[in-house]
Amino acid sequence: MSDSAIQSDQVNQTDRVIQTDRLSRYFAAHAVVRDLNMQVPAGQVTALLGLNGAGKTTTIRIIMGLLRPTRGTCHVLGEDTATMSPETRRRIGYMVEGHFLYPSMRIHECERFQRAAYRKGDDGHWDDRLFAQIIQHFGIPDAARIGEISRGQRAGVALAMVLAPDPELLVLDDPALGLDPISRRALNQTLIEFAGNGKRTVLLSTHLLDDVERVADRVMVLVDGRLQVDAGMDEFHRRIRGYDVMVDTVDDKQLASIAGLIEARRIGDRLQLSIADADAETEAALNRLGATSIEPVELTFSDGVLAYLARQRQDISFLTQDRTGAAQ
Repeated sequence: MSDSAIQSDQVNQTDRVIQTDRLSRYFAAHAVVRDLNMQVPAGQVTALLGLNGAGKTTTIRIIMGLLRPTRGTCHVLGEDTATMSPETRRRIGYMVEGHFLYPSMRIHECERFQRAAYRKGDDGHWDDRLFAQIIQHFGIPDAARIGEISRGQRAGVALAMVLAPDPELLVLDDPALGLDPISRRALNQTLIEFAGNGKRTVLLSTHLLDDVERVADRVMVLVDGRLQVDAGMDEFHRRIRGYDVMVDTVDDKQLASIAGLIEARRIGDRLQLSIADADAETEAALNRLGATSIEPVELTFSDGVLAYLARQRQDISFLTQDRTGAAQ
């Protein structure tokens, strides 16, 4: 991790539902996931954030045992995902991006199709009542065909199908993509109720930061395949600070000397800085910029996350660009 990274203390070994150790995945010579050390604690909703191409879906596919890592290991519910057993897979609910369902099937046929895989053997489980409640929650007629309902309602059917077996771990890959506000609210309410008793674990990959604030206990941010943030929501907010600096010109070397600098943005005649774990040395480095004024500003959760994500979208400083976007 870089010196601007935010990482909490390690999760207790017995509380780790998902654990990766130096997990890396290459496609040809391109590294999509790089030396990822992830610990997802039991009984919490953990949000996995990052830009498109940051490695979120690749990481989830490795977690689900659908893709082998190039190097490193991944354990879920105590088992190596490279050799995950069917019994362990049945303890996991996985909702993929896009909510792929058979268009010709009616809702009750989807239930029967999925239920058949979970009522085999003595340990099989399927909650008919929960399935019906979620379908009703999304306002979906039981006799409707998948091809006839809205995208938000398809998301509701997919969610009912993964929650009815009462999984210990729920993995969601961008579940709210393309949903209207009412469907998003229904999805968030369902997730809060599902994880509310502290006995179930949710890993949620999404681009919707306001949804994360509503449902997540913990946040992880991937930047170019590396984990830059791994902290509780309150801790993340506490450890990032913003500063509004009035300065005409600034030397890039002076900016580089600010420990924990996440992002520097020029807005008019002001420089907006986002900094992790600011301390007395940070204040001293800011004073050396020769600014006429330095004002602390309150950063929202979204501000902090976007500061990290902006680093992947553009590798060079905004200060080295002219107004056309070309490097000077």
